Amino acid sequence: MALKIGIVGMNGIGKQHAACYKKEPLADLVAVCDVVKERADAAAETFGVKAYYSLKDMLENEPDLDIVDVTTGGIDNGSWHFEPAMEAVEAGKHVLVEKPLCHDITEARELYALAERKKVYLGCNLNHYFTPPAEKAMEYINGGGVGELVYCLLKMGFNGGEAGYAAAGSPKIKGHPYFHMKAFLTHPFSVMRHFCGDITHIQTFSDRPGFRRNAGDVMVSINSIHVKFANGGVGYLLSQRGDAMYGLGGWWSFEMAGSKGTFCIENCVEKVSYWKAEKGVPPISEQPAPEVTDFGTKDFGSTFGNRLRAFLEDVSNGVPREQLRANGRDALAVLEYTFAVIESYERGGEVVRPHALPPLHGDPATML
Repeated sequence: MALKIGIVGMNGIGKQHAACYKKEPLADLVAVCDVVKERADAAAETFGVKAYYSLKDMLENEPDLDIVDVTTGGIDNGSWHFEPAMEAVEAGKHVLVEKPLCHDITEARELYALAERKKVYLGCNLNHYFTPPAEKAMEYINGGGVGELVYCLLKMGFNGGEAGYAAAGSPKIKGHPYFHMKAFLTHPFSVMRHFCGDITHIQTFSDRPGFRRNAGDVMVSINSIHVKFANGGVGYLLSQRGDAMYGLGGWWSFEMAGSKGTFCIENCVEKVSYWKAEKGVPPISEQPAPEVTDFGTKDFGSTFGNRLRAFLEDVSNGVPREQLRANGRDALAVLEYTFAVIESYERGGEVVRPHALPPLHGDPATML
């Protein structure tokens, strides 16, 4: 049976989620909500649902809602997530939150803790690994084709440069030095953690180019981040916000190298290449041809429908909360990493250990 859904926040992402739900058999979009009346009314007309202008009214008048999807934005694209998510969880609704989970790490920890106490599903739109190339890459890992992690490299951001630079005018961005870190690093960190596991140590060398400085732009837009994983492997993340062109691999590339093989995903949704480690392979020259799976996909927007469908499947199937894909704990983890990056930057590049995650207790009804 389709799950009844209400969306809070009807700007760009909210409309994108709504369009996905209208195509999804597992979803029954019944209401939209926005404090800006014109946005709520326009979305309600477009999608054929009821408009509300406060979450309180939506919850009171739609008691059968199963899921509240929080797609609000705010400062650093996240300062309006906490309050509606907490209100929906308090009402006993399952909640999906746009990334980042929250704007403030203390709020994120509080939101996760409340969802655990209320025993509701809390998910986050960590959509970058809900793709066919990521599924194929995980097949290599699960099939023993990668082996023990040696390193991973992730490059993700925006093409740009000085010629196309324009200072941000929005008060959600302007004057906020950590906008790029808080609004964006959730995605690459979620990919690294999905494939390589928990991160135990973080060190960053972050800055902004001269043309930003000259314009009075305070955003710390260049992030060079070195990490260590719990399993002993190491990783490197490079992210920048339109300060240069990205070159080979495109705007999004992830390479994971192990003792038995290496794979590389290019442009998130496009293709994955795999090199098997075999005896007799030349150490430097004559790189063997990889096994390439090209899915022919160019539309990054497809990741939204994939991720939302996964959330609906998990809720419909009643999976244990800790097995929910891209769950609240996963989102909290990558936000802890982001705040560790900020701490390392503020300490001049010191190594920082991210805050420990809440322990997993397991559900006695499902853990036999």
